[in-house]
Amino acid sequence: MIRRRTLLACLVWLVLAPLADARDATGLPDPSGWEDAIRAFEVADRTAPPPAGGIVFIGSSSIRMWTSLADDFAGLPVVNRGFGGSQLPEVTAFVSRIVVPYAPRMVVVYCGANDIDAGRTAAQVAEDARALAAAIHTSLPRARIAFISIAGNPARWSQVETVRAANRMIAEWTTRDPRLAFIDVFPHMLGPDGRPKPDIFLADGLHMNARGYGIWREVVAPYLRTNP
Repeated sequence: MIRRRTLLACLVWLVLAPLADARDATGLPDPSGWEDAIRAFEVADRTAPPPAGGIVFIGSSSIRMWTSLADDFAGLPVVNRGFGGSQLPEVTAFVSRIVVPYAPRMVVVYCGANDIDAGRTAAQVAEDARALAAAIHTSLPRARIAFISIAGNPARWSQVETVRAANRMIAEWTTRDPRLAFIDVFPHMLGPDGRPKPDIFLADGLHMNARGYGIWREVVAPYLRTNP
């Protein structure tokens, strides 16, 4: 029995030790967990390289699941490089691999909701967004960067005040640089009662269905067609 308990303890340690190591001293996530997803992009790029000077969409699952992106913005050179349930520092860590190689004229970002769900404050999320923009502009100083507002959704409605605060902060600092823009989808996703429209989400109450992406398409499109 003692030997069995010792073996069980060792197995638990083997499972939990990598999770403990997956965050640094600041509590930020370790981006290496997304290495397979990033490598898949690189393999796809070798087969069919995206055109330079296009529009790259990056961020978390709401970007990754935007499978109609090319049809929604037909005629525009859009590239989808969203991955999983990523957070802003993780996206920043891969800028050199999923943004810079395409030399885009514009980068569209949706990220921050998972950060808030993981316990980041509104101020921290806004600072992480600034760090992402700085990382992009270090290599691509002329690129335009548009941040889609963090959306409210039924599953995480209890976090809405943090979402609103982060959006206000990001919207404010994007006004200081003509290369930046803030695309506010938040109010368009609410019904007359001021809560998220229930018919624009999947059953999980977190991710959008085609109607939700239809709203994003209409709000985002004018920003994509604006000259740099």
